[in-house]
Amino acid sequence: MHRFLDDGLDELAARSVQGLPLRIPITMAVAGLSAAMLPWRTCLAWLCIQFLSEALSWAASRRQARGEAAGPVRRILHLVTVASGCTIWMVLGGLLWVGGGPEGAVSAAILWLSVIFFTQTNAYQSPMGFVVGGALPGAGMLIWVVVGPNPLHMPILPVFGLFAVALGFACDGVFRALAARRQFDHAQAQLKTSDAQYRVLADNITDVIALNAMEGHRVYISPSVGPALGYPIDKFFDANFSFVHPDDAVWLPQAISDIKDSGRPSTLEYRLIHSQGHAIWMEGNFSLIDTDGGEPLLMSVSRNITGRKAMETELVDARRRAEAAAAAKADFLANMTHELRTPLNAIIGFSGVLKGSARLDGEDARHVGLIHEASGTLLDLVNSVLDFSKLDAGAVSLEARPFDPAAAARAVTGLLSEQAQAKGLSLTVTAEGRLGPLVGDSARLRQVLLNFLSNALKFTASGGVTVRVLQDEAPGLQGRLRVEVTDTGIGVTPAQVEHLFDRFTQADASVSREYGGTGLGLAICKRTIELMGGEIGADSRPGEGSTFWFELTLPRAEALIEDADASEPDVPDRALRLLLVEDVAVNRELILTLLRPFDIEIETAENGVQAVEAMTTRAYDLVLMDVQMPVMDGLTATRAIRALDGDTARATPIIAMTANVLPEQVAKCLEAGMDDHLGKPISPQALLTALSRWSAGRNSPEAEQAASA
Repeated sequence: MHRFLDDGLDELAARSVQGLPLRIPITMAVAGLSAAMLPWRTCLAWLCIQFLSEALSWAASRRQARGEAAGPVRRILHLVTVASGCTIWMVLGGLLWVGGGPEGAVSAAILWLSVIFFTQTNAYQSPMGFVVGGALPGAGMLIWVVVGPNPLHMPILPVFGLFAVALGFACDGVFRALAARRQFDHAQAQLKTSDAQYRVLADNITDVIALNAMEGHRVYISPSVGPALGYPIDKFFDANFSFVHPDDAVWLPQAISDIKDSGRPSTLEYRLIHSQGHAIWMEGNFSLIDTDGGEPLLMSVSRNITGRKAMETELVDARRRAEAAAAAKADFLANMTHELRTPLNAIIGFSGVLKGSARLDGEDARHVGLIHEASGTLLDLVNSVLDFSKLDAGAVSLEARPFDPAAAARAVTGLLSEQAQAKGLSLTVTAEGRLGPLVGDSARLRQVLLNFLSNALKFTASGGVTVRVLQDEAPGLQGRLRVEVTDTGIGVTPAQVEHLFDRFTQADASVSREYGGTGLGLAICKRTIELMGGEIGADSRPGEGSTFWFELTLPRAEALIEDADASEPDVPDRALRLLLVEDVAVNRELILTLLRPFDIEIETAENGVQAVEAMTTRAYDLVLMDVQMPVMDGLTATRAIRALDGDTARATPIIAMTANVLPEQVAKCLEAGMDDHLGKPISPQALLTALSRWSAGRNSPEAEQAASA
């Protein structure tokens, strides 16, 4: 309140100085007019006294008029001059009332009321100004009318009443003016605060805020545009100034026009040209805003996203490089497995044939057995690398079939029972809990268990290995399965346990030298169990043995589906005519050797062109087709055979016999028109089963030709 009074008095003083040039001639004119009703000496004296008061008022208020600070002495002095000035004017009215006749009384009333209503202006600047310059002179006027001389003998009551009414109107105007001033000052303070806050935001925010009229001219743009683009802010109000990248200038105006037409907000990404000549990426949010009944404005809030765009580009490049690396890895893996499997096909095949030959004995038979076992180990390595690659790429699909966990464990231990007996180790299986069939991929679980058991037997010199199967119920018609393989072997340290399931990792280098292995088996087990949503781990102490385990939660099954007995391979039940398409002579000889005991007529072709020619001249029960061959590959040859005239060639089963065993490679074989796939190295059992399956229920080629004729 004190500050409000001080500011009001300072404003009153400043306005007083501003009104001085107008008050001087008015004062002189009033003095001249009063001389017609009063003695001129009296009017001249009044004029001099009034000029003296104005001079004192000017001296007391000139600092405020210049906007300088004023102390309390100056404020009081100016307030005294205001009071004296108003009193001098009221005295002139009293002189006119007493000695000016009827016209003087009328003039006095006009003069008094003019002074009183003039103080309403003072009241707007300061309540104290109204009290001193208006309220007190008004009270003096009413007292003068009541107690002063009345030479005209006018009835005092109506005159006093009308003067009081006039003073009341003036006071009401003053109160309203003061209330309006308080509201105005409060609104001004809020506006200044709000303006200061928004100014701080506008001056410091990094986003660029702009308002544009619908016809396109700029209404407002935040100062942040200067640092963003490097131009003076006035450049952005120049309609001829264009800073949009030429490529984006083609589509951006139309996009903004669409926003204006539809009224829907939109986010656009575009480039602007910096003052230094380089392009910067901006992301702008465009929307229409109402203007209280006027034409709406287009508001845009834009930010610099050059860094984000650079990161996106870098991520795209990184993804492209990663995809290229993955493709190179896949190509390398495909070529590596193909090149390894091709010679292994002959090594494993012929060593298997020699191993079963009765003509070898003694050292020769043992050497052949060693060759066969070593080649099998190398094939296991190739298969492990391939399996891990498929698991790593997420290219493995799980089967869901009912199986008996305890029976699966006994089957796996049965495969290794001879190995355990040869080392003098015990191999036992125990089953505990609420046993029953579960639904899952039993083949992959057997693979994990086989790996656990193989490692346990490998690293155990005395004692034995125990397989423990534990089952329990789980919520939602599910069963919890835990399988443990415990041995009395060499064991490992806790620090080594942490890395056992990493790829290409073993306890130490001496392990691989003494016991062999690649360090991929446990990594494959870990990926397999995690793919099924389970957990896998190991507990071990050096010299005390190890326990490898996995846990799974699987759906419970009502009954088992019995698998067909695959212990003995199927054999074709009739004579067959077979076309063997293979470019490698040793592989052709291997197939001829494996199928020699059976009633199968075999013709050979060394490439796809010869295979197509053979199919045009003769009918066959089956075709064994290699894929990678010179002149014409197997896929192209298969497509050509399927395109031949006649139903016999199109219906003849074609079985891929190739070292290309990756899932995508198998899919390409089937897409080309092949019916089945046999991976190299060729398993005699798998070969005979495929021949039996695809020849069953078919007529001989001669019968089919006769039927088609």
